[in-house]
Amino acid sequence: MRRRQLRGALAAAAAGILLAGLALFTGAGRAAAATITDCTQWGTTAMQGGAYTYQQNEWNSTARQCASIDTETGAWKLTEANFSLTTAGPPATYPSSYKGCHWGACTANSGLPIKVSELGSARSTFDTTQVASGAWNAAYDLWFNSTPTTDDQPDGTEVMIWINHRGGVQPIGSRTATFTADGRTWDVWTGPGASGWKVISYVLQGGATAVRDLDVKDLVDDATARGQINPAHYLIDAEAGFEIWQGGQGLGVNSFTFEASKDTGGDEDTTPPTAPRDLRSTGSTSSSAALAWDPATDNTGVTAYDVYRGGTRVGSTGGTTYTDTGLAASTAYSYTVRARDAAGNVSPPAGPVSVTTQPGGGTGDGDLKVQYKTSDTSSSDNAIRMSLQLVNTGSSARSLKDVEIRYWFGDEASSYSTWCDWAQLGCSNLTHSVSTNGTATGANRYLKVNVTGGSLAAGASTGDIQLRLHRSDWSNFNEADDYSHGTASSYADAPKIGVYSGGELLWGTAP
Repeated sequence: MRRRQLRGALAAAAAGILLAGLALFTGAGRAAAATITDCTQWGTTAMQGGAYTYQQNEWNSTARQCASIDTETGAWKLTEANFSLTTAGPPATYPSSYKGCHWGACTANSGLPIKVSELGSARSTFDTTQVASGAWNAAYDLWFNSTPTTDDQPDGTEVMIWINHRGGVQPIGSRTATFTADGRTWDVWTGPGASGWKVISYVLQGGATAVRDLDVKDLVDDATARGQINPAHYLIDAEAGFEIWQGGQGLGVNSFTFEASKDTGGDEDTTPPTAPRDLRSTGSTSSSAALAWDPATDNTGVTAYDVYRGGTRVGSTGGTTYTDTGLAASTAYSYTVRARDAAGNVSPPAGPVSVTTQPGGGTGDGDLKVQYKTSDTSSSDNAIRMSLQLVNTGSSARSLKDVEIRYWFGDEASSYSTWCDWAQLGCSNLTHSVSTNGTATGANRYLKVNVTGGSLAAGASTGDIQLRLHRSDWSNFNEADDYSHGTASSYADAPKIGVYSGGELLWGTAP
């Protein structure tokens, strides 16, 4: 169905394009620049010292597609793309990053190919920028072949892993099962379709803009157990990007990592780390629980900590703190944490520790409050604008370090841009971003503003903090029903905007 790069390259040659000319549009010809632009149909660019390759891979269209590629970080973004294919057929393009041997072109030191029966570990992070228009998926594409490499179409299975999609697109074949691992649930689709080779697709229920420390081997093992992958075949290549039918401009990959290794049998490290020490709660809100612990030890070194809510892994981190989000209010949750080393050895659990979330609608009782006035009388334009100020209601000076303001709003976009336009205390003393907040109506997102330092005298205010946010595609909001939206034209107390410190609600009523 997709990605016949060799055939496309031969067609280009038949059109009279010299191979020497094609070299100008490959990573080898542009490796000196940190950020480059590629508007060719089949261009490839080496990234991160040759460990990964970006490919334009416009295999079913000749419309103009341009990408901006950071060769040092491996991040890329489509700066021009406006496809218009029907979703009843194959996509126009699959711009993507890959690691391994792809149609005979191999990246450096990838660890691939690996025979499926010898695959010991395969983990990945895939972080994307998505847009709320068009028809596309954000997906991995794993290829399997009967020999360690091939310069033609692989003769084994194609495994697609969809982390999100929009516009009514769906995988090849039909939905045949569900599969749950690491706290994620996937719909399983199996082919073949018109492609002529076996295809199995895993579609993440609920969708996401990013997956971190995804255990890809779990999915490979599941596909093998279903008879979709031959264990004697080789995993030769892992790709991550976007299949696009319609639109596409603004889609991008912020980071992609893929680490695979063989099962080394008797030569592997079999010593597990010690259990992390002193697992503890460091605070909670109505929808989150914050945890911390002291480090574990290992004979070769701890690489990550896996956090479990009940018996389900909900996340991993390289540090010794973690905040679990999207929780229900007034609910007790039990957590354990395990350390993991590079060989995949896992420690005994630390914990359990129980954390109870705060009541929904709980009102803070602290020494800070926030006041609000609108900076924009329209509730249906492409920006949410506001002016805020913090006021110290206590009787002594108050440190502002680690104080957090939350402005809740309802929206379904996948990514946003935020700005501090001006602040009396200095925009450099603030950080800001958009976070998710479960499924609360009118409050499933919030603008999070953190103060990084300074103090506030008793009775004093910070003065103006002028903020705004946009969807990444600059489309319009509907703010009328947003939980924190107000219409005051001069500063007034804002009980529907939260002020937190160390996870504790100091002011406001949480949704």
